Parts: sequence; structure tokens; C-alpha cells
Amino acid sequence: MSTPLSYTRSFAFLQGIRSPFFGRLALYLKTKAANTVKVNFTAGDEVFWPRSLSSVAFRGEHEQLDPFYQDFFTRHAITDIVLFGDSRIIHTTAIAVARQMGLRVHVFEEGYFRPYWLTLDSGGVNANSSLPRDPDWYKEVAKFVPRYGNGQAFKSSFITRAWHDVAYNLHGLRDRWQYPGYQTHAPYSVWTEYAAYIRRGWKLRGRTRQDAQSISHLIRHDQRFYLLALQLNSDTQIRQHSGFDSMNDVIDLVLRSFAEFAPADAILVIKNHPLDPGIDDHEGTVAALARQLGIAERVIFLESGHLPSLLSHTVGVIVVNSTVGGSALVHAAPTISLGKALYDLPGLTFQGDLDAFWRDAEPPDMRLFRNFRNVVIHTTQINGGFYTRSGISMALEGCAGRLLSDRLPLEMLGR
Repeated sequence: MSTPLSYTRSFAFLQGIRSPFFGRLALYLKTKAANTVKVNFTAGDEVFWPRSLSSVAFRGEHEQLDPFYQDFFTRHAITDIVLFGDSRIIHTTAIAVARQMGLRVHVFEEGYFRPYWLTLDSGGVNANSSLPRDPDWYKEVAKFVPRYGNGQAFKSSFITRAWHDVAYNLHGLRDRWQYPGYQTHAPYSVWTEYAAYIRRGWKLRGRTRQDAQSISHLIRHDQRFYLLALQLNSDTQIRQHSGFDSMNDVIDLVLRSFAEFAPADAILVIKNHPLDPGIDDHEGTVAALARQLGIAERVIFLESGHLPSLLSHTVGVIVVNSTVGGSALVHAAPTISLGKALYDLPGLTFQGDLDAFWRDAEPPDMRLFRNFRNVVIHTTQINGGFYTRSGISMALEGCAGRLLSDRLPLEMLGR
């Protein structure tokens, strides 16, 4: 879809992903005659921002953010703000001020349909997205959008992503002196997480084969199993949009409900998040509670495993608001969301309570899901990635076109 471009736009980049993505995007916008300026909140924010582009440092306390943003947006004639993650304190204040001043808000997030899409939503993401929650709306507007596949593939690299993260945090060691007012949104120190990742990585060396054998046994013997996909305790979707304090609360709720209401021949498979640092012993928590409830032989905990294989054979998926829920719908698996999720719509997910889900869940309406997926991709997804050179290069044109457009795709669909 061609979009008219405006050459009088001025973009304020706030905190971004820990990679060169925001810097590359700002340089690309400059080639389209847009103005760009970055606000750095930590020494780590400076790492990936090109020296040829403008930036300012905010070194104050959080209570000083409101007047800072008002002055900064006015002084630089800002028309748009760009940020990653809409629930960080430094961003919630910025979004509120931007709305008061009539500025456009562009929020990046990991893709709703991974691995080859990233999210660029207007105003907010996930539970804060401006996308409607009306299934009939998706059925109607899907007539006017293309059909989307999985997107053009590109190489991903955990090593590249990890290196970017380490570089960011090494520079962050200067924060005590240069950014004394900065408070991270993360619940743990990065060094605590790194130490935990090393321990978990060592543990996974012996678990990968074991977990693969457990999955193979389930599928070969056609065992009836439900899947609970864990998320990160540090995930803002848990901390801001779920009603749960941690994954331990989720585990407790699901195991107790499963013990009382699930069919007696059913197995519960609990899969850990692939990026979980292992600070909390989820496996130990699950084992202890399962023994207490008398269902130890009916509960399997996986540290690893091929998710598509699980989703293709499960009789039901339990998530809080993970993107695994979207993947479950792709596989036509009955799904329940225990938190606020973009895909938690009548016809897609189970709308009753968890106790009823075990016996009453039904597969999603796949025609509705195809409509939903096409509309969501058309309005909020960009083919590309945040971390590798190829993924970033693929995303630049689509992101710039969306940012510079006088009308956003959602507006063009009448919202």
C-alpha cells in the first residue's frame, strides 16, 4: 500500500531495544528528510546511537520526567515519539505528555507473530493496543486487507543478541556517576541474571535430549495432554497486564485446577520459557506442589523442547498472555488466556474459567483467526527483526513508511 510522505516530521526516540535498530532506523529516516533526536536515560542507551545524530541526556529523577518532556517536545518541535515497550515508567509519562500535546505515539515490541515479524503499533502494544476487541470488526475489515504468510525469512543469532545486551550493560556501569537518577524497569540486576543464565545453560546441556524424549513419548503413545507455557517474571505482560505477581502464582492456580477438574487420564505439560534465567526454581515448585496434590505422575516439566510439535498434538493450551497463545491458535489448539491478551476474543480463545476449560474447551474458529491474523499483521506488524544486520535491514523501509505516513493502516480501516 502506497502512503503519502510528510517532510516536516520530527521524531523523538526514547529508550529502545538493546541493539543498533533505533540508530539504523533514525539514519534511514534522515534520508527521508525527517528530523530525529534521541533521549538517553542510561549510559547503555548511548551505545548504539550514531554520533552523527542528535541526542540529549536525562539525568534526573522520575518525578522530573513530566516537565522535562513538555520542554523537550516543545523545544525540538517534536511531532512523533518512538519507543520500545510502553509500560516502562520513562515511557508511560512520555506517552501521557505526548497525548496531551497531540503528538503521535509509535510503540515497538517483539512481534505478535514471530519469528519474522516485529510489532509497530500506535499508542500502545498488547493489552494497550488500539486494535478493537470485537470479532465482528475483524470479519468485516479483513475483506479489505491482503492475505499474509509467515513473512520473508532472515537469519537470527542468539550470540549477536547476547553481545548487544552485554555491550549495553557494560556501558551501564557508568550510570552511578553519569545517570544517578535512572531506575531500571527490570526486577533483577543484570549481573544476577547473567550468573543465572550461565547456570541454566549448563543445566540445559543434559536436559535437551531428555525433554525431546518426553515429547516423543507423549506423541507416540497418543497421550492426552494440556500445555502450560510459562513466561518471564520480568515480562511487563505479567507485571502490568495479568493480575499475577509471578509465575509461581500461575503455577499454583493451574495445578490446583488441573488436579480437581481435568480428566483423570490427562497429562499436564509445563514448558519453561526459553529465555528464563533460572533465578526461580520453577521445576522444583511444580514438583513439590504436584506431590502435595497427588498428581506427580501426571505432570511433566520441560526446560526445552520443540514447541510446534507440542502445539500440534495438545488438547489444550494455557497461557497468561504469551505470544505462544497466538502460535497455539495457528495450530488450531483450544486455548485459554489467564491475562489480558490481544488475541483473547470470543471465537478464538475459551471465554469461560479455567476450571471449565479442561473439559469444555473447543478449537478456535479458524476462519475468524485468519481474518484476525491478516488484520493484525496489516496494521501492526513489519517483516524484519531487531537484532541482526539482515533482520534490521529488512525492517527499515517498512518501519519508515509506517512512521512517515500521514495516515496509519488502522486509520485507513476506519478506526
